Amino acid sequence: MATDTNEYLDPRRVLLEAWLAQALGAGQIEVAPASADASFRRYFRIHHAGRALIAMDAPPDREDLGPFVTVASRLAGIGVTVPKVLAEDHGQGFLLLTDLGSTHYLAALQAGGDVDQLYRDAADALLTIQLRGEPAAAALPPYGVELLERELQLFPDWFLGRHLGLQLGAAERALLGRLSAQLVGAALEQPQVFVHRDYHSRNLMVLGEGNPGILDFQDAVRGAVTYDLVSLYKDCYVTWPRERVLGWVEDYRRRAVAAGLALPGSAEFVRWFDLMGLQRHLKVLGIFARLWYRDGKRSYLGDLPVVLAYVRETASAYAELRELAGLLDDLVEPCFAAAQTRAGAP
Repeated sequence: MATDTNEYLDPRRVLLEAWLAQALGAGQIEVAPASADASFRRYFRIHHAGRALIAMDAPPDREDLGPFVTVASRLAGIGVTVPKVLAEDHGQGFLLLTDLGSTHYLAALQAGGDVDQLYRDAADALLTIQLRGEPAAAALPPYGVELLERELQLFPDWFLGRHLGLQLGAAERALLGRLSAQLVGAALEQPQVFVHRDYHSRNLMVLGEGNPGILDFQDAVRGAVTYDLVSLYKDCYVTWPRERVLGWVEDYRRRAVAAGLALPGSAEFVRWFDLMGLQRHLKVLGIFARLWYRDGKRSYLGDLPVVLAYVRETASAYAELRELAGLLDDLVEPCFAAAQTRAGAP
């Protein structure tokens, strides 16, 4: 078993390597860090007997492997590319998976990859999930009022309160309550489909055949048809001009309608897309702040300006959101830069 000098400072890695020795059997096993994410999961790239595999370490007191295994099976059955589970130990929190490579969409896009082809492949896979995934979606938790409202509460709790240090008065709390009701209503009036929930450039892998490889799907729910479109086209890690995004959205809408999804005309669909995006980005502002203050993951603070820019853009585009635009102008903008500096944002 090849390891590094930090092994004995990492008890879970010691357990993982012992488990891998049992799961893989005889032969040299090389273990190297592959990636981590916003959860408590870690991933290691394994080389054994001439092939590369991925091991997931998900501490059982923090993460449940059940949803990952279940959703992986459902997505594979729908016909999209996801890692195959080769071995599992739910008691210790370990999975052994097939390796979908090391080039995610973000790296490919930043390296000058074919943007339109990559996004077309991602849209094709998403259409497949939504069109073929109705039976699987029926078994998923609903992305309903309770979850949507709980996510929106992350914005005042962690971004406004914890990160910016704002004390909201009754008027501001009432404004956010009205906004929450509006955004939840817009999400629930849409067709409810299989929702990956983090369908973006860091979770899509560039492959040859079967592009893209899809990761991080364990939080899948049954929810609004535009949610994954927002994750894809209003990505928190890479941005595109509004007109280009609208072109992709309209192409998706037309193809989805032609395939049998009951969707409204372009203007109403874009409104659904923008309001769903606002819900997601308000949530993400809270999550990225929480990742630093609760979990010690500072790097996500560097992504807050992009996410806040999406919120500003949408709030400025709709008369029905003028109260939010005012809150951003009056409360958020005057203290955001100082809060970033105070927190040591990258």
